[in-house]
Amino acid sequence: MALTMNDVDRFEASRSRLEAIAYRLLGSASEAEDAVQETFLRWQAADVDRIEVPEAWLTKVLTNLCLNQLTSARARRETYVGQWLPEPLLAGDPMLGPADTAEQRESVSYAVLALLERLSPGERAVYVLREAFAYSHREIAEILDLTEAASQQIFHRAKKHVAAGEARTEIDEAAARRIIHEFLAAATTGRTEPLVRLLTQDAVSIGDGGGKIPARAKAFEGAVAVAKFMRGLFKPSKAKSALVGGSPELYATTANGDPAVVAVVDGRVVGVMCLEITTEGIAAFRNQVNPDKLDRATRRWAATDHGEPLLRVF
Repeated sequence: MALTMNDVDRFEASRSRLEAIAYRLLGSASEAEDAVQETFLRWQAADVDRIEVPEAWLTKVLTNLCLNQLTSARARRETYVGQWLPEPLLAGDPMLGPADTAEQRESVSYAVLALLERLSPGERAVYVLREAFAYSHREIAEILDLTEAASQQIFHRAKKHVAAGEARTEIDEAAARRIIHEFLAAATTGRTEPLVRLLTQDAVSIGDGGGKIPARAKAFEGAVAVAKFMRGLFKPSKAKSALVGGSPELYATTANGDPAVVAVVDGRVVGVMCLEITTEGIAAFRNQVNPDKLDRATRRWAATDHGEPLLRVF
C-alpha cells in the first residue's frame, strides 16, 4: 500500500530514536542508518492502518533487524584485521540519542559500547532498550518475544558484565578541553614522565585501523607502555604525514560523551582518540583511525564550528 504523507510523518517522528537504538546495538553509524532505512521499507510495505502503536511496531522491526545484523557481524569480526572499535560520534550528533540521565549517557560511551561487544545479541538488545531507552520489561518481552521474567534475568546478567571495570567520571565539554590540553602538553614534551603522571597504573591504549591504517593488533597495557606509545605517536615524521595525507590539526572536543582529540587534514577527520577518565586519571585511550569509520565524523565536523586547532603535528 502507498504511504500517505501522514504515514511518512509518523515514521519520521521516530527516526531519531530508531537511529539511536540501532547505533547502540550495532556500534556503527552507517549500519544503523541502513537498519533504519530497511525498517522504513518494512513500514512502507505494511498495512499501517492496522498498526495500533507505530512506535512499538517500528522498534520491534528495527531491533530484530539489528539482532540479525549482530549475528553476522560477530562472524565478520572474527576475521577483522586488528582491534575492532565502534564508530565514534562527535559532540552534538543526533544519533547519540537521549542524554537526560547518567545511565543514558553511559550507555553510549565508547567504553560501554566496547564492553557491549562481549554480550550476546539478545543480552545487548535487552540492555540497550532498558538502560538507554527505559523500556519496561513487559515492553522488551513483547519486542523480543520473551517472557517478562526472562527479560529481567537477561538484563541483570548483561548489566553485571557491563558494570565491570573502573567507574567512569562524567566530564562536561569545558573540563574535556582542559584534560585534552593537559594531555597534549604532556604528550608533546618528548618525555615519558609527564604522561605517566596523567595515567592510571593499568592504563591501556587500543587502536582500530581496520587494516587500512597501521594499528597494533594488541593493546598497549600499563602506564609506562602507554606513555611511551603516546610519546612516539606525537613525534613528527614524514612517514606519518604521508600516511594521512598531510599535517594533522588537533582539536579538543567530546566523542560519545568522552573527552576526545580529533585529528583533521584538509577538513577530513583522520583520527578520533577517545579518553576514558576515572578519578585516578586517564584509564584508556581508544583510537579510531579506520577511514571507513570516520565518514560520519567528517560530515559532522564540516557542519559545526570547532574553532582554532590546539596544535599541528607531523
